[in-house]
Amino acid sequence: MKNWKDTLRALHPHLLAWIWTALLLSQIVLAFFVFRQPKLQGLTVAGWAIWALGTIFAIWPIFALRLRGSVPEGKSYMETTGLVDTGIYAIVRHPQGGTAGLLFNVALALIGQHWSLVVLAVLGMALIYLDTFNADENCIGKFGDEYVRYMQRVPRVNFLSGILRLLRNQKGEGSDL
Repeated sequence: MKNWKDTLRALHPHLLAWIWTALLLSQIVLAFFVFRQPKLQGLTVAGWAIWALGTIFAIWPIFALRLRGSVPEGKSYMETTGLVDTGIYAIVRHPQGGTAGLLFNVALALIGQHWSLVVLAVLGMALIYLDTFNADENCIGKFGDEYVRYMQRVPRVNFLSGILRLLRNQKGEGSDL
């Protein structure tokens, strides 16, 4: 019997991303255009704050990869030829297709405050997380052992852990002076 990673590898490489994107778009439509009942204002504010944080994780990589990823002239920022492990990529390995997607799902559930949005968020988050395993496999194929070492240093999507790790490392470096 196959294990879950082998099952993931057997799927079309973009299938999970297509499904979680469709779920996220469904949440957006439902949260902003369908469910307009009175809401708990505090949760709505928290949802918008999380949405703003997700936007940072979604946009920052475009500039980071373009600036540091050795992108060939005229190519998409996604066609980086060099491993980027600084800036936002020193915090998490998958800021766009991982952390941002997870944050957007949580944000939409809080903004819309409806049980169906929570269900879609949980499903979407599970698929996003599973999709990061495919992304890691692709990056290992592209960057080899350098990416494996990077995986050991930087969390997959947990930005809080990544920030704490960076702060600990900076504090440790400063104490040696």
